[in-house]
Amino acid sequence: MVQPVVVGVDGSEASLRAVDWAADEAALRGAPLHVVYASLWERYEHAVFPTGREPASERLLTDVLAVAAAKRARARVPALVVTTEVVAEGPVPVLRRATHKAAALVLGSRGRGGAAELLLGSVCLAVVGQADGPVIVVRGDHDNRPGHRKGRPVVVGVPDHPADSDAVRFAFREAARRDAPVEAVRVWHRPAHEAGDHPRFTGEPARAHRRRAVEALESGLRAPAEEQPDVEVRRRIVEGQARTVLPEASADAALLVVGARRPHGRFGAHIGRVTHAVLHRAACPVAVVPERA
Repeated sequence: MVQPVVVGVDGSEASLRAVDWAADEAALRGAPLHVVYASLWERYEHAVFPTGREPASERLLTDVLAVAAAKRARARVPALVVTTEVVAEGPVPVLRRATHKAAALVLGSRGRGGAAELLLGSVCLAVVGQADGPVIVVRGDHDNRPGHRKGRPVVVGVPDHPADSDAVRFAFREAARRDAPVEAVRVWHRPAHEAGDHPRFTGEPARAHRRRAVEALESGLRAPAEEQPDVEVRRRIVEGQARTVLPEASADAALLVVGARRPHGRFGAHIGRVTHAVLHRAACPVAVVPERA
């Protein structure tokens, strides 16, 4: 059974853009699209970011939002199978459960009401921090037509422990669907005690760090490249901080993919510094893929 692409809607402009992106993604996968509206979404955002304004009628939202989103998706991809679901719960648990059986969960980057002035909505951050499957956050200023993104690379940050990375495999599969290259970025930096221009800390020590970065990159790409031999691979080794380099690399990308590791024994939402940075600063949609322990 083909897993659906799930999109969470809340009536905001950002969630409508997410519906468009999710419809295209479902079409690429040959998968159905499932539209989810958690009917307490408005109440959740209003409680976290109070504005003093009364939320719109829950009944009106429930009757209209999911149906309107489904109609929009079918207009964009006429042959697409679209289903809807309205759940009378808060959005975070509803959307987190949706990731258990979804090929990917697609969300808009901003919330409703008082969250609109923030870079990222509270629901989006909470779901990304707790999700058990890939979450794609639609952000950036690129034209939302699929043809406009054709040929743009899928950028992936190769992690510190790259062997058998779920994020890298996800990036290769997405690139294969789009007939696009993968741009694999391995970021390295010298430890703080080695930084500086003193001869003791330049030359051979820096070359050793870079050599290890090259080895890690090749190790991380080996298996995914064998699985997707038709995908063009562009390799980049960059000295710096991943939370700065990856957003910069997203400027001309179709998708930026990063892995997320949950600290052992930690409960609740957790977003690492790199993930937090790319979600707020990337110029294209961001896929956050949980890495297996």
